[in-house]
Amino acid sequence: MAEDEELDIDLDDLGRRMDGALAALRTEFASLRTGRASAQMLDPVMVDAYGSPTPINQVGTVNVPEPRMVTINVWDKSLVGKVEKAIRESGLGINPQLNGTIIMLPIPELNEERRRELTKVAAQYAEHARVAIRNVRRDGMDQIKKAKAQGMSEDDQKLWESEVQEMTDAHIAKVDQALEVKQAEIMQV
Repeated sequence: MAEDEELDIDLDDLGRRMDGALAALRTEFASLRTGRASAQMLDPVMVDAYGSPTPINQVGTVNVPEPRMVTINVWDKSLVGKVEKAIRESGLGINPQLNGTIIMLPIPELNEERRRELTKVAAQYAEHARVAIRNVRRDGMDQIKKAKAQGMSEDDQKLWESEVQEMTDAHIAKVDQALEVKQAEIMQV
C-alpha cells in the first residue's frame, strides 16, 4: 500500500511540472508581438547592467501609454544606451527612439510575412512545451515501472499509467488550444 501513496504524491508533482510547462509557454507567448503594445513583449530582453544580464523591468519603468507605444523610463542615465542596444539586438523588430532617459518604442503594423513568421515561432514554443510535458510523462512512467519492480500489481500499474496518460493528454490539449488562440491573435489584422 505504501507504494500507492508514494505514487499518488508523485502524480501531484507530475501535474505541477506539466502546469509549469504551460506557464512557461504562456510567458513565451506574451513576449510575441501581435501588433499591439504590451509590457510583456520586453520580458525576454536582457540588458547588460552592472556586469550581469538584467531584465528591462529591473532597470526602468515599462509603460504602455497608448495601443501602439511602449515607453521605458530608465532609472540610471548610464544604462540608457545599453537598454537601447539590447532592444535593437533582441530581434523584436522595433526601432527605439530616445528622449532623455525615456526610450519610446513605437509598435509598427505587422505585415503578412511577419505575421506568418510569428505564427511559426508560436508553433515552435508550443512544441517545446509539448516536449516538456512528454518528458514529465516519461518520468512518471519510469516511477511506475520502479514501483512495479518493487511488487506493484499489474492492475495498479495499468491504472496509474492510464492516469498519467490522461493528465498528459489534457495538458497537451491545453497547449494546442493556447497555440490556436495565439495564432488567431497574431493573424488578426
